[in-house]
Amino acid sequence: MATMSEEKAAMARARLKKHFDVPSSEHQDRWVDLWNAGDFLPWDRQLPSPALNDLLDQRKDLIGSCFVDDQGSTGTKRRKKALVPGCGAGYDVLLLASYGYDAYGLEVSEKAVQRCVEEQKTNGHKYPVKDEAAGAGSCTFLKGDFFDSAWSKATTAEGTFEFIYDYTLLSKKPEGLLVCLEYPLGKDPATGGPPFGLTSQTYVEHLQHPGEDIPYNKAGDVEERSSSQPSSEALERIDHWQAERSHQIGQGKDSVSVWRHK
Repeated sequence: MATMSEEKAAMARARLKKHFDVPSSEHQDRWVDLWNAGDFLPWDRQLPSPALNDLLDQRKDLIGSCFVDDQGSTGTKRRKKALVPGCGAGYDVLLLASYGYDAYGLEVSEKAVQRCVEEQKTNGHKYPVKDEAAGAGSCTFLKGDFFDSAWSKATTAEGTFEFIYDYTLLSKKPEGLLVCLEYPLGKDPATGGPPFGLTSQTYVEHLQHPGEDIPYNKAGDVEERSSSQPSSEALERIDHWQAERSHQIGQGKDSVSVWRHK
């Protein structure tokens, strides 16, 4: 028998599916509509990703420092720039800044950007500096479409980031590390979305063959191509594990993968 929370989740999925039952070219406007209405934001978990928090806290061996050493003769260093595309209310952006990154959050809606600024103003104190020696980085929230580079012209980062945290967008353009929270794993693709069901192999196929048409079977799963070689623009997966902690909806199912250019 389904619990009340399971029934609410099922109702939210059905409502989202109906809302996005339009051509994909209209999906951006549908996201904007949801933010403007503000009464149905089921993706808002009210806190940063526990899996991202654990990565930043426990895997310095993998992600390194929040600083980039200057290659010039001055010997100075600058903060790494981190990007969270589709950042929602900005929780993960605030978290990254507390770990010393100059963090950027990107959303398609002006209303969402306003919500991020409000979150920083109201709850920024909930994100204390994690390393006093490193200090806190900055937070910048931007309106734009991640797949259109126009938004990056408004940043000093000029579209280059040493760290990208991806949550269902299948980002493809890090200068340093791409960290993917693989979600929703185990969801039947036939049930639709967003978010759309996928597998870890979905990330492998898309990130090792960026820009290519990836074949899917009739069930909606990506087809694993054993004879296919990664393209010249492929990303390399350098680590992959099941998240010990994640948001409740993905707890025990979500995985984390970390990628970089070869």
